[in-house]
Amino acid sequence: MTFDEMKARIATGEGFVAALDQSGGSTPKALRGYGVEDDTWGDEDEMFAMIHEMRERIIESPCFGNGKVIGAILFEKTMDGKSGGKDVPTRLQERGIVPFLKVDKGLEDERDGAQLMKPNPNLERMCERARELGVFGTKMRSVIKSNNPVGIKETVRQQFAEGARILSCGLMPILEPEYDITASDRAEGEKTMLTAIEEGLEALPDGQQVMLKLSLPKEAGLYGGLTNHPKVLRVVALSGGYSTDEACRELAKNPGMIASFSRGLLQDLRREQSDEEFDRTLSGAIDQIHAASMS
Repeated sequence: MTFDEMKARIATGEGFVAALDQSGGSTPKALRGYGVEDDTWGDEDEMFAMIHEMRERIIESPCFGNGKVIGAILFEKTMDGKSGGKDVPTRLQERGIVPFLKVDKGLEDERDGAQLMKPNPNLERMCERARELGVFGTKMRSVIKSNNPVGIKETVRQQFAEGARILSCGLMPILEPEYDITASDRAEGEKTMLTAIEEGLEALPDGQQVMLKLSLPKEAGLYGGLTNHPKVLRVVALSGGYSTDEACRELAKNPGMIASFSRGLLQDLRREQSDEEFDRTLSGAIDQIHAASMS
């Protein structure tokens, strides 16, 4: 797919974006969920080999290329790996799936009710390599813990500033200021964040677009204006700790948003499953998440 074809696929595709981007810190938890305990692997290389084995199994599953998954977010080591004997971004494109790359380097300690992203001096170099491999866009995550206007505004400001660097490299940034779904003041805090996002979009130069990855809002339909904004290519939702059933139920209340789930997609997959059982389980999750995304 060309860049423009990938852009059209994300903008209008009737499907959702799979999140396969667990990084070093979250990989052990993802492997435990898959049925691989910590004592199964000896070092980091073995750990990443096992998570890549899981991801390749997902990518090569017949149901993953059935048209309901329109994009996939990758960890850097996954982007650099192989699936079906080919570079992962190339293989995804063959299956009609647009590749994205997780580019953030983790989170700073909490300050003003938020965790900003750590500095990323090599961002442009990473983006250039990703584009050479056929990646369409990027994703970067920060976390908002409470309705502190200072922390929220700084979080959103940083997301748009890093997004500008990514746009300059010719890639589409997914901005992800995640609002912690366990926060007691989430309803009001999400409104504060929405205002900051709208201000960021207003300042974005005409002709440029970003994507947004947001927690499913406490107030259904809160982000409806963003889903129709001319400077937003697509708004995707993270599952944020919800189970598949909970996340899909909440997503269905928010027309215009589509899923970009990790836990919500992978929670019932196990290493010991036969290929038939694995494909049946993954297919069921894809069907459920797709239906919620299209509601």
